[in-house]
Parts: sequence; C-alpha cells; structure tokens
Amino acid sequence: MMSAPKALLIALSGPSSSGKTTLARLLRDIIPNSFILHEDDFYKTDAEIPVNPEHNLEDWDCLESLNLPALESALRHVRDHGTIPADPESKEDKNSVGNVDVDAALIERLKLESTSKSQNTLPVAIIDGFLLYSEELKAVRDLFDVKLFLHTDYHTAKTRREARSGYVTIEGFWADPPGYVDKIVWPNYVKDHAFLFHDGDVNGELDEAALTNLDIEGMPMSARGNMTACLKWAYEIVQRALQV
Repeated sequence: MMSAPKALLIALSGPSSSGKTTLARLLRDIIPNSFILHEDDFYKTDAEIPVNPEHNLEDWDCLESLNLPALESALRHVRDHGTIPADPESKEDKNSVGNVDVDAALIERLKLESTSKSQNTLPVAIIDGFLLYSEELKAVRDLFDVKLFLHTDYHTAKTRREARSGYVTIEGFWADPPGYVDKIVWPNYVKDHAFLFHDGDVNGELDEAALTNLDIEGMPMSARGNMTACLKWAYEIVQRALQV
C-alpha cells in the first residue's frame, strides 16, 4: 500500500515568458510552508544541449535539453518526503523576471488569508516549468496534484523574451541569438502544446475537453497580461486543493 503524499505538488506550466516564474514566486511569498522547484534547474550541461539541425542553434526549449530522469526523481522525492532532495542554490532564482505589475494590496490580503488557513496543511511544492504537460512527459505530468496552465500570445511572448538579457546556466550564461524566438522557442511551444487548444491554434481558445481529460486548469483568457487576475485565479485553485 502506497503511503500518503508528504507534499501537495502544484505545477505551473506554459510557454516561455507567460508569467510562470513570476506567479511561482508570488505564490511562494503568499502560501506558508511552500517552496519552488524549477524545471529549468534540470537542464543538462551547456555542452549537452542539443543543436537544432535546421538552424544550427542550441535548443534550450526542447525536452532533450532536460535531464528528465533527474526531474522525475526529484518530484517523487518531494511527494515522499515533503522536501527537495538537495538544496543547492537555484540557478533559475538568479534569473530576473523583470518588473511585476500586480496589486500589492491583494498580495497582503492573500498572505493574511492564507496564514489563517494554514493549520495542519501539507507543504506546498510549486513546480515551475515550460514543458510539464507534454504528452511525452506523462510520467511526470501524473505526479502533480494541481496542474495550472498559463498561456500567452505569440507577440507578447516574443516581446517579453527578447527584452531579457539572458539566463544563468550550469556553466555560465546564455543569451538568445537573433531570431531565436521564431526559430526555436515558439515552434517548440506549438509542437508540444497544440493539443490543448481548439484546432491546434495556440493563439486561440483552449480546448476544455482536452484540459478536463488531463485534469489541467487553464488560465482564463481575461488573465492574459494581467498578473493580478492570474494570481487570484491560481491562489483560489491552490486553496481549494489544500482544503480537501
């Protein structure tokens, strides 16, 4: 007989620059006894990142760039023990998410509310990643208790991504070369997430039947580009899961 999970696993997934890391940090600040596990901390070494043969560019946005066995092992450890298996300094926490436009009064209200409800609750593990719901990651996907899917349109993702200076990696620093979003980032996102949208149009409406089948909660269209609305949506879902 399997033992009861020692933590509640909350997945935040979606395209690059959709607000995942921002939302993860906000939820961590609000919810007592919570911590973040970043999928980006499971990248392979810089030398192992695959090269896209069509564009001759390193591809940091595909499944093959990640150490998937290590990610799955870490998630199982969190479920079994309620803690991250090791506590090295997160590379992802060194990466800036830029200015966050969110209602400060809402954050304070949710902190007070969450603290008042936190008696005898499980630790909350917030897993932030760009490829958590891919069909090829079913073994990982099935480990999550709550699955939240953030999404944004091509123009917004491209603008936000290209405004970033770069990313801390295992061995150094990565800056997107010119055209990287159009050649690598967006095509990979479309390939791995089209099945969650009507007619495969990732700029359009979510396919509620597909989401329901996988027990994924899709961010409302009204929360696109509105982190205050996104936070309220995510917080309410997490609180419902904690009260079960």
